[in-house]
Amino acid sequence: MNRLRLISFLAPAFFALATVAALAAPGHEFSVKEYNEFHEVLHPLQHEALPKNDFATIRNKSAELIMHGRKIVKLGVPRGTEKEKVADFKAGLIQFNKALTKFRTDAKSGTNAQLKISYSAVHDTFETLAEMLPR
Repeated sequence: MNRLRLISFLAPAFFALATVAALAAPGHEFSVKEYNEFHEVLHPLQHEALPKNDFATIRNKSAELIMHGRKIVKLGVPRGTEKEKVADFKAGLIQFNKALTKFRTDAKSGTNAQLKISYSAVHDTFETLAEMLPR
């Protein structure tokens, strides 16, 4: 009985991790160049620097990450995006842009705790956008 509870408790977590791993896998190719360029900078920060609380590396790479993020914002809704997703995509881009702005401030003068939160917001909003990309 305890094993069944444990399995039912952990199953959603494993599913979520598998989804994130599939999105963040090295060599994963998005259908839009700007997303690939952003992800090349994001991936080592998410999977190497953040788990080690290496905020110096995150701060050092922040300008490059923001530069690529601004290209995503400037691009707007990519061609080929499903019509049903366009409004959500536009809203996601607004949230992503806000997250980039906060991250920029925190990378320059925020505490490590603030940086962790704003970096995570950039990562999470990027993932939301990436899930809506045309395949």
